[in-house]
Amino acid sequence: MNTTTMTMGRPSLGARLGGLNLFDWAFAALVLGGAAYAFMRYGHSMDGYEQGILLFATPSLIALGWFWKPLRVLMLLVGAASLLAISLYNRTPDGFGADLGAADRVFLLKYMLSSQSAILWMSLLFFMSTLFFWGGFFTKRGEASAAEAIGSRLAWGAVFMALTGTMVRWFESHQIGPDIGHIPVSNLYEVFVLFCWMTALFYLYYESRFKTRALGAYVLLVISAAVSFLLWYTVAREAHEIQPLVPALQSWWMKIHVPANFVGYGTFAMSAMVAMAYLLKTATPRALVIGLLGVPAALIAVILAVRFGAGLPEASIAGLDSWAGKMAGLLVFFALCVLARKPLTARLPSLELLDDLMYKAIALGFAFFTIATILGAFWAAEAWGGYWSWDPKETWALIVWLNYAAWLHMRLIKGLRGVVAAWWALVGLVVTTFAFLGVNMFLSGLHSYGTL
Repeated sequence: MNTTTMTMGRPSLGARLGGLNLFDWAFAALVLGGAAYAFMRYGHSMDGYEQGILLFATPSLIALGWFWKPLRVLMLLVGAASLLAISLYNRTPDGFGADLGAADRVFLLKYMLSSQSAILWMSLLFFMSTLFFWGGFFTKRGEASAAEAIGSRLAWGAVFMALTGTMVRWFESHQIGPDIGHIPVSNLYEVFVLFCWMTALFYLYYESRFKTRALGAYVLLVISAAVSFLLWYTVAREAHEIQPLVPALQSWWMKIHVPANFVGYGTFAMSAMVAMAYLLKTATPRALVIGLLGVPAALIAVILAVRFGAGLPEASIAGLDSWAGKMAGLLVFFALCVLARKPLTARLPSLELLDDLMYKAIALGFAFFTIATILGAFWAAEAWGGYWSWDPKETWALIVWLNYAAWLHMRLIKGLRGVVAAWWALVGLVVTTFAFLGVNMFLSGLHSYGTL
């Protein structure tokens, strides 16, 4: 083997660079040109930290585009759509900047490119993608179906609209007034959008790498659940309205802490849905009934116990009744999955591949979640004067970290595999969901920025 081109069975850096084509270098030039334009156009509004982020992001985006080529097309399309939206806004300036009222008058902004329109398109496309993926289970058994191919393309479209909406919302926030603009990762509405497109991108990468679309229905299911919450939250709380940041969030730490956190949340969610596929394929019907049906049934019992055993105000009782209904719906869904397990698992990849994908997702998420936790400690020291305060959000973040640290320890040291690992990963989603959302719903503390 030629050791100048191969190291440990992988191409060396020189070999990889030598394999780049003209389009690869043209993409790099476009990214560098865009970064230079952003610095010249908006550099006066950036502090040192933001300039550092721009400097770091530029080679990172180039490397990502070279590593996974579909990202190049996605980045270029998102950039073009975002610049088009900005140009449409800038046609009608007001006393401060662009007139955001153009979102109700200009056709393309009103129906596609304003942040709210783009995010609504994201929601629709994710729902449609989920339906096509699930429909693919019942078309052609034993082979890939056209429905799943359409579902995959719709997922790409949803990611495109989500990223476009995020970029345009970032611009819109800067047009409201001085010191209002911020990266859109500051509240539940914005981070749910982040969660949706980031989880979808991780799935699409593994779909391409492992050459299978059979897991799309499972992963898109958790994304559609997030989209459903997002739409409810938008209607119930008008959460799409851009609000000024509270003082504690006016920090450059937010720009790196939150995205790193959601790499963890997204990959943990994906690993749990892969675990669900694994269990449907391998577990006995009795184990599935006890596990998949037992969890929501137990949650319903806890909710009803609290509902009738505690003196709660009417609003709290209504909220608990609503959650009991949601758990009942989940119970019905899991029952249908158990009954239809044969078509739902007919085209799943091998158990070894599912197990490997579950491990890779958790390992990646754990690495980023660890980084996010460390960054959060530095942010807390700057904002509140201490690295750790045992705030409910911090406590549950530690529980999530310990859960996946134990999972990885058992995997690497004790050889944890199979059904036990899958059940553990699935339960991990419950723990992660409570840390992500449940703390905001039922507890209060220093992190109560996105209360319901």
